[in-house]
Amino acid sequence: MEHKGFTLWFTGLSGSGKSTIAERVALRLERKGIPVEILDGDIVRTHLSKGLGFSREDRDENIKRVGFVCQLLTRHGVVAVASVISPYREAREYNRHKIRNFVEVYTRCPVEVCAQRDIKGLYQKAVKGEIKGFTGVDDPYEPPLNPEVVCKTDVESVEESVDKVIKKLEEMGYLV
Repeated sequence: MEHKGFTLWFTGLSGSGKSTIAERVALRLERKGIPVEILDGDIVRTHLSKGLGFSREDRDENIKRVGFVCQLLTRHGVVAVASVISPYREAREYNRHKIRNFVEVYTRCPVEVCAQRDIKGLYQKAVKGEIKGFTGVDDPYEPPLNPEVVCKTDVESVEESVDKVIKKLEEMGYLV
């Protein structure tokens, strides 16, 4: 069966559940025989964007690189699942305009809850000033204005959020 490629762009604070939900959605799609590639922010930073720092320009460049890969995958019938903080609205909108079949998923979660979930201790280090420019602490996160899906990860279970994403993909005609 021919499948229409699309990009699922997960955005949200560190610890908001992006990767967890993205991986579970990808697994469900793979079980349906749909080709899927996950581009996780941590992995992308070590391979595709090695050498980039965390200035606004470098963060935007990172997001554009991820978007470029998503665009290629989507064009060739693959579902590209990007799970990246992507803190700046302008960079996300750039990718929305470049990538046909773009679905934005906002994993909304209060920064306090994200900090409690933080197994790496990054929020604590940022609050102490050991990490500069940490999104949600001393660098802004600009929430999406009109995401296709909002997962309220502080009150929804992972499965509820995954179901919400799958339902939206069905409504949009990406899944049958």
